[in-house]
Amino acid sequence: MTPHAASPRAQVRGRTVLGVDPGLTRCGLGAVTVTGRTVRIVDVGVVTTSPDLPLEARLVAVADQLDAWLDRLAPDAVAVERVFAQSNVSTVTATAQVAGLALVAAHRRGIPVATHTPSEVKAAVTGNGRAAKEQVTTMVTRVLGLDAPPRPADAADALALAICHAWRSGGIAATTESGSAGRSGAPSRDSRRARSSSGSEPRPPPGAPGGASSRPSAPWDASLPFVQMFAPAGGEVHDRPGSR
Repeated sequence: MTPHAASPRAQVRGRTVLGVDPGLTRCGLGAVTVTGRTVRIVDVGVVTTSPDLPLEARLVAVADQLDAWLDRLAPDAVAVERVFAQSNVSTVTATAQVAGLALVAAHRRGIPVATHTPSEVKAAVTGNGRAAKEQVTTMVTRVLGLDAPPRPADAADALALAICHAWRSGGIAATTESGSAGRSGAPSRDSRRARSSSGSEPRPPPGAPGGASSRPSAPWDASLPFVQMFAPAGGEVHDRPGSR
């Protein structure tokens, strides 16, 4: 695996979100930092395992890389793609196993974890829950200001997950709040718990999906399904998970 590292400045500022696109043959990992209204890449890569290895050995290899990334980046949140049943039972089983590894690894470190469906991610990044993979890659490249699109698609999908979660969780707005900045300028976990218990949810800033400039009349309502908030007006959103 050859990761793509950002500058030290991008690694130490803002709130860091690690996206995990689970897969046993290829597991995409992508981290971004959110500072004010700016999203920057921190690192991106793909963990690969050989189908010739025993299942347990492949899972250990992925788990080791997940541990290494979490310990090195110490993200404020982890976003994992939600697994859906497919006709290919072996594929969805392997994907679910890797997703479970990510959930456990983050939870053991006390890092908040969220899962997002493919259509949620597509809608957040492109505005269209039915967008093709290439459209997602194009928008990820544009949002992060990259010179070249992340390859393979698993890498771009992991970054899209991280961007989606940062926007959905109000991570962009949270970094501009005064008073309760913690590590790397992010709000402390105590302050996040306090906001959660008080029922106050952050709103995305102007320019982010669901923000004032994209939907001025739609409030940021965490009780609404994410797809309902960000689906194109008059359009339907369907999940079309691809094979792993």
